[in-house]
Amino acid sequence: MPITIPREEYMQKGHTACAGCGATLSMRYVLKGMGPKTAVTVPACCWSVIPGEFPYTALDVPLLYTTFASAGASISGLREGLDSQGKEDYNVVAFAGDGGTADIGLQGLSAAMERGHNVLYIMYDNEAYMNTGIQRSGSTPYGAWTTTTPVGLKRDYKREKKKYVADLMMAQNVPYVATATVAYPEDLERKISTAKSIKGPKFIQILSPCPPGWYYNSADTIKVSRLAVETRVFPLYEFKNGKLTLFKPAKKPNITEYLSLQGRFGHLKEDEIKEVEAAVAERWESLLRKEQN
Repeated sequence: MPITIPREEYMQKGHTACAGCGATLSMRYVLKGMGPKTAVTVPACCWSVIPGEFPYTALDVPLLYTTFASAGASISGLREGLDSQGKEDYNVVAFAGDGGTADIGLQGLSAAMERGHNVLYIMYDNEAYMNTGIQRSGSTPYGAWTTTTPVGLKRDYKREKKKYVADLMMAQNVPYVATATVAYPEDLERKISTAKSIKGPKFIQILSPCPPGWYYNSADTIKVSRLAVETRVFPLYEFKNGKLTLFKPAKKPNITEYLSLQGRFGHLKEDEIKEVEAAVAERWESLLRKEQN
């Protein structure tokens, strides 16, 4: 069989990530696909500490740290600066968490996409502000426990639906938008390769499970990621040139199997699980309709 995942490594030993960190696997695969001529910018998030203590870094590519709200602005500046030096063959990548993308950095992201810069914005989605203590973000799913949506109080677990930033990017008609997860590395590498081949703004949302934040065994990161796709909780799709292509899993396990692996959902009762199932089915049907148009 042909090798679909590059052998070269641009993330080395010595990072400080938790065991089983989905965000670390995401960065590893992204860099494999983008190659050595890549400049990465990281706002405040887990990945602002994972590379190691200054002046050391676990990455073999240039790395720029920026403020929480500025990932979109920083990739715009990096792109303009590299182009002015004749380094148009360099890839410019933002690698930001859901807090710095769905919430604090949304305006910077939208503006960078609207300006049409030749950049790739990666949102690694661990569904909460994990670096600062598992606080709720706009990307936290309905029903999840976080330290700011605790169970048992009058204002308890998150009652609002998850904000899907990739869907927002489709609505903005970004030339290339995709969702991915580390459970399907070949699919992720193909999408990175596709994004790399397109000149203009690109956005990829990668589901990146967090063992301490989601309360699951660190050995189950790939299992949790795969179940998210198979249960349609996190659909995989591509949006290219205005056309949506949706991945349809061959089997559909009960959503309870996905939820039961994670302590953050351990408080949900049967009727609340049915609400989750209904919301997942509603979004799936919405994506099917968009694919047919």
